[in-house]
Amino acid sequence: MKSFFITAVFFCFTAGFVNAQSVKVYTSDTTYLSSLHQLFKAQWPNNRTINIVFHGHSVPAGYFKTPDIKTLEAYPELTLQYVSALYPNAVVNVIKTCIGGENSVSGAARFDSTVLNHRPDILFIDYALNDRGIGLEKAKEAWISMIEKALAVNIKVVLCTPTPDQSENILDTTTALYKHTQQIIQLANKYKIGLVDSYNAFRQLIAGGNELKKYMSQVNHPGKAGHEVVLEEIVKLFPGSL
Repeated sequence: MKSFFITAVFFCFTAGFVNAQSVKVYTSDTTYLSSLHQLFKAQWPNNRTINIVFHGHSVPAGYFKTPDIKTLEAYPELTLQYVSALYPNAVVNVIKTCIGGENSVSGAARFDSTVLNHRPDILFIDYALNDRGIGLEKAKEAWISMIEKALAVNIKVVLCTPTPDQSENILDTTTALYKHTQQIIQLANKYKIGLVDSYNAFRQLIAGGNELKKYMSQVNHPGKAGHEVVLEEIVKLFPGSL
């Protein structure tokens, strides 16, 4: 049986220095979306619209330097461009049910009326950046509620670890964002669902000597380069052989 997560790199610690090889990026099993093979490959008149919903806060909503929104440079729309190019016969809708400043408790409260009503084929959830304000336990309850409701109606669920906040040291494993990242990875593993591990992808870049600010538009919102980092993790879910 294939292991659910593929370890992208190996541990390598040198005298307390964290380098790129010491940061693990967790990648979902690339067969997770394989049951959608026929749906993506179907041609007219046997095809139908595929709905990909992104549920979360300001980052997937497209906020760069608040209040500026750059929709076409945000990772949901970058995903649409990628998937549409990969599957030229697929009719794909990207639907964003995102609210800037919202946490997962609020997102779970409106889940039935603003997410499930769209009947997603694939659902991405991205709330951890704002979940620091409610704590791990409340966040866990809210994420579980959304995951279980979606799985109950056969939606493919993909959990997203957070993008960075420059007010935290991204290489510090005691920060709130790191702890929320670990919790999200554990939930993805528990439910055997998809994972986009953006946080550890950024950690690996910074450990490798890159400056975080070049990926950010403001303290807690990524710029275009940051959204492209998220996209690089998302595309692992859509192998060309799907």
